[in-house]
Amino acid sequence: MADVEIFAQERGLTHLLPELKKGALVAQDSSCHNHLDIFSDEDKRILTEEVTHRWRQTPTLYYMVVMSSLAAAVQGMDEAVINGAQILYPTQFGIGDPNSKRDSWLVGLINSAPYLCCATISCWMTHPLNHYLGRKKTIFITCMISFLTCIWSGLTNTWWHLFIARFFLGFGIGPKSATVPVYTAECSPAPIRGALVMMWQMWTAFGIALGDLIDLVFYFIPDTPGVTGLNWRLMLGSAGIPGLIVCMQVLFAPESPRWLISKGRYEDAFNELCRLRFSRVQAARDLYYIHVLLEAENEMKQGRNRVVEMFTIPRNRHAALASWVVMFGQQFCGVNVIAYYSSNIFLASGFSQVSALASSLGFGALNWLFALPAVFTIDTYGRRNLLLFTFPCMAICLLITGFSFWSTSETGRVAGVSIGIYLFAIFYSPGEGPVPFTYSAEAFPLYIRDIGMSFATATTWFWNFVLSITWPSLILAFKPQGAFGWYAAWCCILWVLILLFVRETKGKTLEELDQVFAIPLGTHAAYGLRQIPYGIKKFVLFQNPVPELLYQPESDSEVSSTGGDEKARKEVKDDVDRTVV
Repeated sequence: MADVEIFAQERGLTHLLPELKKGALVAQDSSCHNHLDIFSDEDKRILTEEVTHRWRQTPTLYYMVVMSSLAAAVQGMDEAVINGAQILYPTQFGIGDPNSKRDSWLVGLINSAPYLCCATISCWMTHPLNHYLGRKKTIFITCMISFLTCIWSGLTNTWWHLFIARFFLGFGIGPKSATVPVYTAECSPAPIRGALVMMWQMWTAFGIALGDLIDLVFYFIPDTPGVTGLNWRLMLGSAGIPGLIVCMQVLFAPESPRWLISKGRYEDAFNELCRLRFSRVQAARDLYYIHVLLEAENEMKQGRNRVVEMFTIPRNRHAALASWVVMFGQQFCGVNVIAYYSSNIFLASGFSQVSALASSLGFGALNWLFALPAVFTIDTYGRRNLLLFTFPCMAICLLITGFSFWSTSETGRVAGVSIGIYLFAIFYSPGEGPVPFTYSAEAFPLYIRDIGMSFATATTWFWNFVLSITWPSLILAFKPQGAFGWYAAWCCILWVLILLFVRETKGKTLEELDQVFAIPLGTHAAYGLRQIPYGIKKFVLFQNPVPELLYQPESDSEVSSTGGDEKARKEVKDDVDRTVV
């Protein structure tokens, strides 16, 4: 236990030495509590239930989960309320001519303003905000920005003023989208960490549904003397209320233990872990784990240009390419065309304004409900397999939606558009909905993960901006049939890109992920092409072909491009092993 005693002395934790020794033993052997007398009966019970009853957690942890889920809902509402408001405010601002190219571009510019901010400025502020302020303060600031800018949006009287207000909303959306999942992961115990991080996408979808509901409810609010457009103003302003609730919640939430340790605040980190875990032994174990991993991470960063290495080292470049494909695909599969413009789409198909808003609520509800199974399917069927299955289905749904506009029967047109959009939501939610953020978070090696995630989130917000600004003009130029056909074609292109360049990460350890992404690009692309005849034999001809296993364990020399990571992980293992000396 010599290393533990040194660690306790260096960090001013000698008064915690008994708990640290127990924690080090559990870190080295997770089952040692069953046969060592140093552990009390209470310690044994808690450490056993950690595995057998993994959802039995402390009230503080579930308080953090509720807060993070509401923060995700804020994100969804910020994105969704513009859907209903845009059938009302353009006319008041003099940009409501559906046949005007200028008006179409201006409506698209206003709708896309937050995502322009995210892609160009706010996503790149995530690292400095988290570094200097911590997770809690970053969440507080971004949610407060969301609250204030939503209220601001409801008080505007010109299109350019609304554009400015929504642009500043991007400062609340961008850093929050990267911070909350990280905060959740850093506070959660390992057995349920993946499921809790997945809730970000699920509750974002819930926020979109809630935003659609608010649009429908406030549509019926009449104007009052001196206030024109009270209904759309309430739609935009109400999206800030949950953000204000999160601001109040976060004051009582724990700070990320990992961030506290990175600042040398070990005593505070231990106290926060005690709030998040049932026993001090669990807290001591996780404290030591985090310390060792951070020491390894800091060593990896020394003397290295991480931005350059993300693209020059093959293993990192392959991860960046795969993350780019799935993040780009999340936008160009066409989902946010529906999320942001479904009310206009339903109006064009023959719905009344009220029916269009109600139908948009149906899309939001399906998007949320079918995100629930993703918590289980993403680790059952794999990220790549889910994408390969759902993208062709989404393409068919978009074609059904677009081609329905050729129907001369209003009933047939309305039915076709509704069926196409609703089926699209069903296929999107368990596939391209949750996969991109999960995939990007695990694809990059530890020492460039923060930069990699900034690159990934900036990618999705940039293409979100492109999609949302161009849709009004696209539908004016190509008509609905051509516009939906455009994104159906992109679904087919993305299916090919996923087949060739996106590697499977399900159930892989860090070492195995290094091997997966070290496979040469040409080798993996050829493997993807060979899967086409395999898929035809298995799923069309119902034969039983032998699957090709590409991701085989390799020697360290074959993945030497990740030598820095290998060295760090060996040091982590050595440090943990020495705790029982």
